[in-house]
Amino acid sequence: MSLCNVLRAQIGCRALQLTRVHRVCQTKKTLCTKSDEVKLAEEASKRVPAQTIFSKVIDKSIPADIIYEDEKCLAFRDISPQAPVHFLVIPRTPIPRISAAEDADAELLGHLLVVAKNVAKQESLSDGYRVVINDGKHGAQSVYHLHIHVLGGRQMTWPPG
Repeated sequence: MSLCNVLRAQIGCRALQLTRVHRVCQTKKTLCTKSDEVKLAEEASKRVPAQTIFSKVIDKSIPADIIYEDEKCLAFRDISPQAPVHFLVIPRTPIPRISAAEDADAELLGHLLVVAKNVAKQESLSDGYRVVINDGKHGAQSVYHLHIHVLGGRQMTWPPG
């Protein structure tokens, strides 16, 4: 099973990838919109599993294009890139969301950002990049395992959302 299908099964969507932005939803037989991403996040917030898709990437039970790993975290390419370069940085020890991080997580959180910076340099993002952390339903978080999106390789627009 592909990473894409595992994620969709976990959060209750049966969409198939058509392009980077458009999907056709198997259940509705229509093109998904960006608001469908918000719906995915709402559904994910209702069913937070004990083991997430990212836990399965960490234990290598599902494939991922891993571009960096150490004893604290790993970075891998996003399966649905929203920019020419789009990767995620995740901690090996799960934190469900940034708002659930504790003061004791400060060193790990700093490490994740340093890794994001180093991998961005490795990926030749010298003209800049965007770092995004989604938190909860209103933040459109669809996987409840803290993850940092790093997007680059093109001019970002503002406002972002």
